[in-house]
Amino acid sequence: VQLQASGGGLVQPGGSLRLSCAASGSIFSINAMGWYRQAPGKQRELVAAVTSGGSTNYADSVKGRFTISRDNAKNTVYLQMNSLKPEDTAVYYCNADITRRLGRIKGDYWGQGTLVTVSS
Repeated sequence: VQLQASGGGLVQPGGSLRLSCAASGSIFSINAMGWYRQAPGKQRELVAAVTSGGSTNYADSVKGRFTISRDNAKNTVYLQMNSLKPEDTAVYYCNADITRRLGRIKGDYWGQGTLVTVSS
């Protein structure tokens, strides 16, 4: 099972970016999916998460600006980021709670990280 993230880049303050993360492999089911970020010198923090049923939660710092969504048919989670601020600069990691087909083994998986830089 792998998670492949994409969509990071350089954007000016006030701009938008959309991150995507697709899960692939021998997947039986995917429970919660989410995005974390880690800025230089800081701990990794939860940005947003979405359950298999569509319930969402967000860090206070991104509420009203970021939107998480998922396409269960594509095993993909998205993060739409609007009104970006310099303090949003970080490496963004996707995360998913996945049950594998073989043995119905449940595990916590991480994508490789994608850099988002907000700067003028």
